[in-house]
Order: sequence, then C-alpha cells, then structure tokens
Amino acid sequence: MGIGSSLVLLALGAILAFATNVELAGINLDVIGWILMLVGAVSMLITFFYWRPRRRARQAVVEERHTYEDPSI
Repeated sequence: MGIGSSLVLLALGAILAFATNVELAGINLDVIGWILMLVGAVSMLITFFYWRPRRRARQAVVEERHTYEDPSI
C-alpha cells in the first residue's frame, strides 16, 4: 500500500467511526471505522519505513596526488 491508500483508509474509517449514525443488525460501524483507521495508520508507517533512505548520502572522497619535483633539475 502507498500513502494514498493509507489516507483513504484513514478517512473512510474516520467517516464510519465519527460521522455515521446508522444502526445495522449485527454490524457495528464504529468498530469497523476504528479498524480501518488502525489499518491505515499501520500501512502508512510501513510505507514510511520502507521508503526512507536506506543509506546515508555518500560523500565523495578526493585523493590528491602530489608528485615530488626536484628543484635542482
């Protein structure tokens, strides 16, 4: 899942948990909303940890070679 689908799950879960006032036999929409919000938050965390930089930026190492020149020549 990506960030977009995680946000959709969070929004859908919040709508079901907080904005609906529907009574269905055998189904509790508040619990389903909380479960969707939890799944959305966990998938967002997994996405953030998966897409974070795996290594720090490499620094270029420049080696300077000095040649010895004999001033008497």
